Amino acid sequence: MLASLKIENVAVIESAAIEFGCGLNVLTGETGAGKSIVIDAIGAVLGERTPRDIIRTGADSAKVYAVFEDVGDSVKNLLDEDGIDCDDGVLIISRVINRDGKNTCRINGCPVTVSMLKAVGRLLIDIHGQHDNQSLLSPEKHIDFIDSYGGCGELLNEYRSEYSSLCNIRRQYKALCTDESEKAQRADMLAFQIDELEKADIRVGEKEELTSRKSLIANSQKVIDNLNYVYEILNGESSAVDMISSAADGLSTAGNYMEELREDAQKLEDIKYELEDIVQNVRSSLGEIDCDERELDEIEERLDLLYRLSIKYGSSEEDMLEYLDKARAELDKINSSDEELERLKNEEKIAFEKASALANKLSERRKKAGDELSQAICKELKFLDMPNVTFTVSRRETELTDNGIDETEFLISANVGEEPKPLVKIASGGELSRIMLAIKTVLAGTDGVDTMIYDEIDTGVSGSAAQKIAMKLREVSVGRQVLCVTHLAQIAAQGDVHLLISKSVKDGKTYTQISSLTGEDRVSEIARINGGITVTKLQLESAREMLKNAGNENC
Repeated sequence: MLASLKIENVAVIESAAIEFGCGLNVLTGETGAGKSIVIDAIGAVLGERTPRDIIRTGADSAKVYAVFEDVGDSVKNLLDEDGIDCDDGVLIISRVINRDGKNTCRINGCPVTVSMLKAVGRLLIDIHGQHDNQSLLSPEKHIDFIDSYGGCGELLNEYRSEYSSLCNIRRQYKALCTDESEKAQRADMLAFQIDELEKADIRVGEKEELTSRKSLIANSQKVIDNLNYVYEILNGESSAVDMISSAADGLSTAGNYMEELREDAQKLEDIKYELEDIVQNVRSSLGEIDCDERELDEIEERLDLLYRLSIKYGSSEEDMLEYLDKARAELDKINSSDEELERLKNEEKIAFEKASALANKLSERRKKAGDELSQAICKELKFLDMPNVTFTVSRRETELTDNGIDETEFLISANVGEEPKPLVKIASGGELSRIMLAIKTVLAGTDGVDTMIYDEIDTGVSGSAAQKIAMKLREVSVGRQVLCVTHLAQIAAQGDVHLLISKSVKDGKTYTQISSLTGEDRVSEIARINGGITVTKLQLESAREMLKNAGNENC
């Protein structure tokens, strides 16, 4: 459950620390005091989308810290996947929202993403705001309630996996079933490209070799002149080789008498041998140089072909050969498309049968869950001052979709003798609030979430219905935690914990305070809710009576 909340610079709340308890926690206060801001702050720390304008005027950032106790195994397992320790069941979550749009999020001191906060938040708290009633007016949302009640999540995921495979096969089949003339044109183009590349007989590294050969032929005379010059120096009259040889002999003779010269004599001898090798290489190279202009023309022509092919198929030899492989594969696929179509057709049949079987199984479970949900909701609505209500689930079978074969819609008849009709056509705001409360009550035992938040669930109700809603909220809060923002004294009196949200102005700035009410302070607040500006003794006595009837006279 949510044990405490600390808020800094969120809207009109400069700083507030709130302690929550088990059971029903009610939040009251004047309109505009900041009750919904507390709910927004809880949503923010649980990863909900939060605009930057939530940051208090004059502050650089907004900060929210939440402490949860006795968190369930589902939360622990999720955190364990990310290496976050929560063995003691205590969870400390923080989120800092900066004006530059950056967020800093932590769980038990470990940095996490906003999406991670949201994933954890779904397991910790179910927040029901006024806008959630509108989901009842959207038939496509109704099936989610049925799946939640019937525990269809795992089966739905299994079906969606098979349905995704079926859709993928159908996409492949459709892609192969293109217009025959278009396919023939593509095959002709591929055949031409393959032929052009195969005739070119491209070899990796060829372009570099040809470029080097071209440069040699173009500069062959310069190379010959330089090689002749080098050969003359090394092996002509008074050649370097002869001089080095003579020097080596002289140094060797001297070395017979001076031991320190023997190593130098050997070095000169080695140099002589190396020079002789160089002379041999120069002579060999002179013999290999061919200045045939016809070869130069052939090289130019080959390089030009490689250049033209590179424009069409890739800049390098590797790219062109890769294009050739892909073209061959695509042409083979087109030529064997009939066999491929037959294979895909068989796979589509098998995948369709699997998906259909799961869809039918899912549909049966939904039908049973829908009937049970209808009965449970009718029972709750009768308690909530809608005794003549008829609540049913309309179901229509469809083709296979991502959601199965079911199209469902909630129908309601609030009066005897009337046919059930879609909620959007007949339900008032007060009826929607009670229907949603009934659904939430029924689903409370199936979602595994320990904390529920109702932001003004009492919209559009009063009198006996308001009292029934209060009693139902108290009932739902047994064994779990419920937070409720309310304007009704009936609900406020039922709370196990009563928090007052008040607003004041100081030095031209607005400040919101949050305080826990007990004793006469709580009596005064409930009387204010009932009476307005002026609170009479009779209203105070009435407030005490309401608290006593709720079993909270000593709070």
